[in-house]
Amino acid sequence: METKSFYVEPMKNYLGISALIASVTFGAASAAAERPIVVELFTSQGCSSCPPADALLRELATHDDVLALTLPVNIWDYLGWRDTLATSAFTERQRNYVAHLGGRSVYTPQMVIDGVTDAVGSRVGHVTRAIELRREMKSNDVPIRFSHDNNTVTITVGADASGKEATLWLIRYVKATPVTIERGENAGETITYANVVREMTPIGMWKGGVITLNLPTSSLIAQGYDGCAAILQENGDGAILGAAVLDMTTL
Repeated sequence: METKSFYVEPMKNYLGISALIASVTFGAASAAAERPIVVELFTSQGCSSCPPADALLRELATHDDVLALTLPVNIWDYLGWRDTLATSAFTERQRNYVAHLGGRSVYTPQMVIDGVTDAVGSRVGHVTRAIELRREMKSNDVPIRFSHDNNTVTITVGADASGKEATLWLIRYVKATPVTIERGENAGETITYANVVREMTPIGMWKGGVITLNLPTSSLIAQGYDGCAAILQENGDGAILGAAVLDMTTL
């Protein structure tokens, strides 16, 4: 399904950055393990073509070398069912991707791989090849590392001499969200959405040097979300330069 234009609201700061970030310091960083490829699925409960893509995203979410994220959008709410998970911020993010990747219109289901390419989310072969190609071609990743003690979670971002600037996003998600759809094109279906993003907040700007951010553990666990990740993304919605996942069960 696709549409050509729609109204979007500005990206909101869902976390309250000033309350979340306890301190920012600069110093040396240790190397991180090879980071996961980030796959973002733009989907809608009102899209009849989306359930196969939702299933594929659930499968991708089981792989440690992929950070698979569901970002529900609201572009099909007028068809008879209002998506219960969608936000206008995700619709805006998808629209920006379409513009940057040279697309002609917004559609669902769309998967964006590492911010540099996209594929129809239900086409398993296309998605798999795009992930593998990105894994082969990406180089000079910026290392990101999570560490923590009883009170503080620390995100350390490494240095890079490329001269690039990027946004550091903190992402919190729910690993499994079942939804029973009562009306619209998927009426009667119960779909479990994997890694549904509930908060996506810019928590710092990276300009090539090492940065360390200290976040209160209590703020990260307060809402009960069971997934947390950080991604470093050029221009906020361009190529992803680094990514890391925090194991919430260790907090």
